[in-house]
Amino acid sequence: MFFDTSVLVAAGVLGHPQHAAGLAAYRQVMSGRHSGVVSAHGLAEAYSVLTRLPVTPMIQPTEAYRYLTESVVPHCETVSLGELDYLALLESVAKAGSRGGIVYDAIQLQCAVKAACDRIYTFNLKDFIRIAPQLQNKIMSP
Repeated sequence: MFFDTSVLVAAGVLGHPQHAAGLAAYRQVMSGRHSGVVSAHGLAEAYSVLTRLPVTPMIQPTEAYRYLTESVVPHCETVSLGELDYLALLESVAKAGSRGGIVYDAIQLQCAVKAACDRIYTFNLKDFIRIAPQLQNKIMSP
């Protein structure tokens, strides 16, 4: 089970509109029923989102770090990409004519493929499926 940043953030923020769904999916990993996978990029992206999320009180940097290091990393394999992985995904998005920040979703997908995940959880279904229509049967919302 691969967890996109959108699911990690939702699972970790009680007041998030998708908290219940994100947490329910993530609990499958925390309970040991399934293996979890995240991307190294996704950890940094989750930290960024958590520390800028417009919630009151704001999530402090040390709280975001603690959530990631205590609740995510111990329960998930972290996958990183090498140079050839990045070049392959950049070629793919370039050939598809994709622009801008969608490349970050492509990084997430490339990590899920590298880890041979059978499920890819995201709340960003439209962009994920647009990038990788061949993975449509694996991409799902929690």
